Amino acid sequence: MFGMIVMGALFLLIALAIALAVLGVHALLLGRLPGHRLPRLVRQPRVWGAGALLMVVSWNQGSPTLLAIGIGLVALGHVMKPAR
Repeated sequence: MFGMIVMGALFLLIALAIALAVLGVHALLLGRLPGHRLPRLVRQPRVWGAGALLMVVSWNQGSPTLLAIGIGLVALGHVMKPAR
């Protein structure tokens, strides 16, 4: 029973990492986010995408520094005003 819970949590974590990586690449390359809700929340999609990719890479590398930088970039992507 415990093994099934651990496997389910691991599967969910991997699925979330893949989704975050796909959204990060999409935002970084195209400069916009898919869907209706996420584009309204993120002001700078390229910065957000770079942060999302850094968070996924930090998980693979086991680096808390990359994780902190990625979280900071995602937060900046939400609050920075677009350049005019």
